[in-house]
Amino acid sequence: MKKIVFFLFLGVLFTCCEPEDKYPIIPKIVFLSLDKIPNEMGVDNKASLTFYFEDGDGDIGLNDTAEDLKPPFDTTSIYHYNFFIDYYEKQNGEFVKIDLPAEQNARIPRLSNNTPESIDGTVSVEIFINNITSVYDTVKFEFYIVDRALHHSNVVSTPEIIIDKAK
Repeated sequence: MKKIVFFLFLGVLFTCCEPEDKYPIIPKIVFLSLDKIPNEMGVDNKASLTFYFEDGDGDIGLNDTAEDLKPPFDTTSIYHYNFFIDYYEKQNGEFVKIDLPAEQNARIPRLSNNTPESIDGTVSVEIFINNITSVYDTVKFEFYIVDRALHHSNVVSTPEIIIDKAK
């Protein structure tokens, strides 16, 4: 009887000591900053978009290895990318979504090889911010990420950004 109680005690002890996930397995993101990158003529062309992330199982990111190029991450799939961004221009006081000719979505590389583990940190992605075919100079972006289990994060918006279109 003492042995049974002892093993039950050990089982409870080990169960109580298991590390808990620090975050949910669905990624969460928070906008941090957008730093404009002017071109050689001083025109705002690109920007570095930085956001904070949390993920409970650490499965954020895709590498260019064979494993991360198989379906659903192959080049013909929407999930070839794991960072998705939409471009909005302020036209006559209202923000309007614009489909740019150049792809803005991107692949964030794997952020952890020790899945499952709770991870957090910051990511910076370089994006184009100047629609040269447009006269409008105020833009914003909405973006989200998708992990390898295809969990979509929350959608985050940047504040309004005034673009210096010409010098």
